Amino acid sequence: MRNISLILLASGNSTRFGLPTKKQWLYQDKEPLWQFVANRLKGYYNFAQIIVVANASELKLMRKFDNFTFVQGGATRQDSLTNALKEVTSEFVLVNDVARCCINKDLVSNLCAKASVNTCVVPALKVSDTTYFDGKPIDREKLLRVQTPQLSCAKTLKELLLTNSNFTDESSLFFNANKDVIFIEGSVSAQKLTYKEDLNLLKCLKAPASEPKTGFGVDIHPFEDNKQMVLCGVEIDSKFGFKAHSDGDVAIHALIDALLGASALGDIGELFPDTDSQYLGANSQELLRSVVKLVKGVGYEITNCDLTIVAQTPKISPYKEQMSKKLASILDIQESRLNIKATTAEKLGSIGRAEGVIVYATATINYYQWGLE
Repeated sequence: MRNISLILLASGNSTRFGLPTKKQWLYQDKEPLWQFVANRLKGYYNFAQIIVVANASELKLMRKFDNFTFVQGGATRQDSLTNALKEVTSEFVLVNDVARCCINKDLVSNLCAKASVNTCVVPALKVSDTTYFDGKPIDREKLLRVQTPQLSCAKTLKELLLTNSNFTDESSLFFNANKDVIFIEGSVSAQKLTYKEDLNLLKCLKAPASEPKTGFGVDIHPFEDNKQMVLCGVEIDSKFGFKAHSDGDVAIHALIDALLGASALGDIGELFPDTDSQYLGANSQELLRSVVKLVKGVGYEITNCDLTIVAQTPKISPYKEQMSKKLASILDIQESRLNIKATTAEKLGSIGRAEGVIVYATATINYYQWGLE
């Protein structure tokens, strides 16, 4: 058996995909797609290493799922592959894009069997349709549709990546350097997932499970004189606001922590540290929008949120309806899935002495139900 490592490229932003969840985070039952693909390929060959390239914002979360080697992706495919190859010690490397998710065992076996020094082995399909280029028909017998995964001599690939050449896959890098490129028969099952419509063409995919996850958040801020109070994104008529690095919207801060807790993405201090000047006076509504996008991006949809505001002053009741509409809009959920409660501290403690406000929040999320038609 050849000494081969697997690199799975899974750091993309899915800009063409057309769904709120990134491709690598579409859940297959209870597995995100990147883990589903890695485990699928792991079952086909005894790889020396399995290296998963992750988006910087998702790296910590991915590490909670499995004990693969995880590396941070770069600005380009070339940068991401370079980062991954730093971890490779094997003679050969099989590189696959997470978008090629339904690869079969025969294809992997055939690629690995052709491993050779200074060579890139590439699966490709012939073109069966009449084809035009620049308005003129061309000879389709000379055309090939190149696929991944591709198997390369690791030493040669590392050397070629030191050049400044841009490339779309390993085969073009080897070809442009006058290195050997060997084509083998590809597989129709290795259809690439590019657009949401492609989901119906990929027969190996599974519908996501239904598994609610709940997070809890709490935040407290003291009052500060002569500052606008903002609570749940709503301006409150008050002589004082909240002492904070940002605008101090204590309710949104608690809600952010609840969402991050449910999705295992850390806490508000990690994402928006109060030691960072870019968040000085930050609009908490914008922070919440970015967290909602992040939570959706890693495979979840928000199903329910509940907040309890504890304040001796100001009176919250007159603002609750406005607060509900504001938060529901940011969360992109119906108001029926959001509840805001208010109570006093019965004049007990710092809150009862009207020194500040504390808010408790829970958020329930579920896997994004992308479905199969």
